Amino acid sequence: MATGRRRARKEALFFLYQQDLLGLTREDAVIRRSAVRPEEMDPYQRRLVEGVAEHRAEIDSELGRRLEGWTLERLAPLERNLLRLGLFELRWASENPPAVTISEAVELAKRYCSDEAARLVNGVLGALATEERS
Repeated sequence: MATGRRRARKEALFFLYQQDLLGLTREDAVIRRSAVRPEEMDPYQRRLVEGVAEHRAEIDSELGRRLEGWTLERLAPLERNLLRLGLFELRWASENPPAVTISEAVELAKRYCSDEAARLVNGVLGALATEERS
């Protein structure tokens, strides 16, 4: 059931948020989010969720290096998972141009978080994208 990347990204964000907030396994989060089994998820949403899970340690390490004066744990769960999702897309789902990935993440932050979160997401992901190109 393909839904489009923007919606898949939003659904992946909420999935990761719920999983993080409630301390759920990926399987339990699937059950709580919907009646859809993992194999019935939108393919891009599944790729994002599974990719963040697979690279979580590396993602968190990279983000931790970039959060000056903050720790990943101090961020609100939604912002933390938005950064994880954005970094996964920048690093491992590179068929999207970095500017598109960052813009989509910023739009999600503006819609579901605060203005400060949107600036944080833009700054952190922008710095990581620049670092990646160097």
